[in-house]
Amino acid sequence: MDLLEYQAKELFREMGIPVLPSQRIDHPKDLKGLKIPYPVVLKSQVRATGRGKAGGINFVENTIDAVAAAQTIFNLPITGEYPEVLLAEAKYDTDKELYLAVVLDQTVRRPVLLGSQQGGTSTESAMEKMQQVVVTDEFSPFYARRLVLKMGLSGILVKSVSAIVEKMYRLFVAKDLDLVEINPLGISRSGEVMALDGKVSANDEAICRHPDLAKLSHKVTCQVSGELSLDTSPDLNFVTLDGNIGILCNGVGLTMATLDLVHLYGGKLANFVNLGGDARMDFSRDSLRDSFASRLCEHLEQGLNLIGKDPNVKAILVNLIGSAIDCELVAEVISAYVQGIPRSAIALRDPLVGSAQEAPADRGVPAPNSESINRSLEEKTYTSNSVDLAPGKPQLIVRLVGNRFAEAKETLSQIKVPLIDNLDEAIKKTVAIVQ
Repeated sequence: MDLLEYQAKELFREMGIPVLPSQRIDHPKDLKGLKIPYPVVLKSQVRATGRGKAGGINFVENTIDAVAAAQTIFNLPITGEYPEVLLAEAKYDTDKELYLAVVLDQTVRRPVLLGSQQGGTSTESAMEKMQQVVVTDEFSPFYARRLVLKMGLSGILVKSVSAIVEKMYRLFVAKDLDLVEINPLGISRSGEVMALDGKVSANDEAICRHPDLAKLSHKVTCQVSGELSLDTSPDLNFVTLDGNIGILCNGVGLTMATLDLVHLYGGKLANFVNLGGDARMDFSRDSLRDSFASRLCEHLEQGLNLIGKDPNVKAILVNLIGSAIDCELVAEVISAYVQGIPRSAIALRDPLVGSAQEAPADRGVPAPNSESINRSLEEKTYTSNSVDLAPGKPQLIVRLVGNRFAEAKETLSQIKVPLIDNLDEAIKKTVAIVQ
């Protein structure tokens, strides 16, 4: 769950991270009672990045200009989202802007401190000059100071920025977060530090342990400039937009991050599907024998069909991660979709011995005999060097993080669908296809 900026700053304020005086704006008329002296900055409260470039951030000098700007921002979609709340904040003059973050690295399974002297809107420059420190043992101020020195800071900034990093890490641990980001951390001419923007991503599975985050989760709402499809399973979240790229992910945080990156790299979204978090998406092969796994395969197939039936979709990016995900199983479902093979040909055979299983009675699907399944698999096998692809399918790009990655890559190579483990590379390739 990604918090909105004003919510993230509430947590920053509680942790002692310096933030500017601000006021939540629910309606343009609220600006008539603004308690912050002008000039102020009005910020669209959506979860997308690139708000400044999209026109979602405006500096105003008086009430008349503020009301007019607020009306514009409330009606401005950013990556398909309309804000329900704006943040009015005091203007701050910076001499330098930094990037800081604490993130949970799923690969090394440790928190990682990130920092760059290129902050603010210089996202690409920040990534090129990013420094990182992996927290391998119990946290101590040494880790924060090490990051700051690697960033090339000196003088009074070593102490002040290190203190900010320490507080970010304490917040990260205290709330079981996946990400705490300050971009930018503004530095004034006098050396004062100020968190000018912030992002906090909470772990969906840990929210139940934090009533304050659970309360905030009910407030993280944005209107969507598209239509929610009613032709879906209740476990699917399907939203249609007006671009040419379809996205299929598992989990709210991953979905929003993927949408942001597609927008960052110049892509335009046609629709997206969120299959749900890891708790519901157990793709372990041993669970194939039960109806729950069959239902998950059905949801994956349904999501692909929902995205692919839009004639505007030229490419689909599948981005699924989780320790329980069997990449090979996912690859087989994708392969079946691309080749136009019914899901039953995948879900009804035992992946361990290759034999047919009975269809769950409650699904109303007649159980095919082994002869019919074998004949179907012979006609369109997954291991053949040449396969017949179903006509009219969008190009797929797949990014998976889980078990049996090599096997999945081999399966998808048979249908010429690239499997990529780096999200940025996968998104760049997807955007390049439609351009």
